[in-house]
Amino acid sequence: MNENKQHGIDVELDAEVAQGHYSNLAIISHSPTEFIVDFAAILPGLPKAKVKSRIILTPEHAKRLLLSLQENIARYETNVGRIEVHQHQAPVGFSQKLN
Repeated sequence: MNENKQHGIDVELDAEVAQGHYSNLAIISHSPTEFIVDFAAILPGLPKAKVKSRIILTPEHAKRLLLSLQENIARYETNVGRIEVHQHQAPVGFSQKLN
């Protein structure tokens, strides 16, 4: 069991979750009340991608995640260098509206 303090909140990270899941595909969908992000890995030679994790967020928290990612990517690029996104590769995911 690993615990961290994030903005005054105790955050617990157990050993199984700490292992994480590799993902090179994110499928994003939304309804009027939530955003759903499915993380999957698509690997050469395998016929389909398997979703490893699903995160469900309120629209406000989805926006907060977007802003936090933008801030962290900017900080990373300042320290490490620009992240190149190659347009000829398959998209990271897609967005569709759920009913």
